[in-house]
Amino acid sequence: MHDLGSKARVVCLLLTGLFTSPLSLAQNNAAPATVKAASGPQIMPPPPNYRFPNGQGYVYSVEWHMFTAGTAVVRMDAAGPEQKVTAIANSSGFVNTLYGVHDHFEARFNPRTFCSVWVTKHTEEGPHKRDTQVRFDYAATKSVLDEKNLKSSETKHAENDIPSCVTDVVTGFYYLASLPLQVGDSYSFPVNDGGKTAEVAARVEGRDQVKTPVGTFQTLRVSSEAISGTLKGRGKVWTWFSDDQNRTPVQMRAKLAWGTLLFRLQRIEHQ
Repeated sequence: MHDLGSKARVVCLLLTGLFTSPLSLAQNNAAPATVKAASGPQIMPPPPNYRFPNGQGYVYSVEWHMFTAGTAVVRMDAAGPEQKVTAIANSSGFVNTLYGVHDHFEARFNPRTFCSVWVTKHTEEGPHKRDTQVRFDYAATKSVLDEKNLKSSETKHAENDIPSCVTDVVTGFYYLASLPLQVGDSYSFPVNDGGKTAEVAARVEGRDQVKTPVGTFQTLRVSSEAISGTLKGRGKVWTWFSDDQNRTPVQMRAKLAWGTLLFRLQRIEHQ
């Protein structure tokens, strides 16, 4: 359990498609799958009829080895000319006793392009406490990371190359839902968390029925995994989205070398 915090960050980057389905998402007319797959890793802007799920939040239980390990909450709000995504993760039960995790993330992105603008993180993971800010400088094609260790007061500054548009580990939860999801569709897109950019590949594998405390859903099963960068080959994630215009993310399973995490939707909050 000593490195659960670093493993949790690995899960975050792999789970790019988890919290991605605004309840107010309208149908769109994007290009067919063959064109999408051939265009290479990129962030596509939302279609003109896309509406962001402002004021709505998804609350999940997180299960690990049949135990409830904690909760995760993700919500979106308007923030002037930008969109704001907030994600909160808290461990509970014996997991919290062994290695407490209490993280708060906030991301801003351009609603016209879906390009991330900046990310801030306050992380408390076991004995580690850090404040981190990542800024995306597209003019210089760099991500700029500044981090402070809140216990030792040590600071870190790092710059890494990025393409002309990236999503981040928080905004990426919403990006996939702006795309049409039909069985057989494949996508690849760049994700950056302040380090080296990873390419994430997603594929719509099939349809399943999933029962949750919110209700029973007919869903689309989407797999996601990193195919380049430091996360390549380190795990795979399956997300079940409701098979309707809402694309509600009702369940997710992350299979990694050290175990499996299961996220179940418990409720949907409305401001």
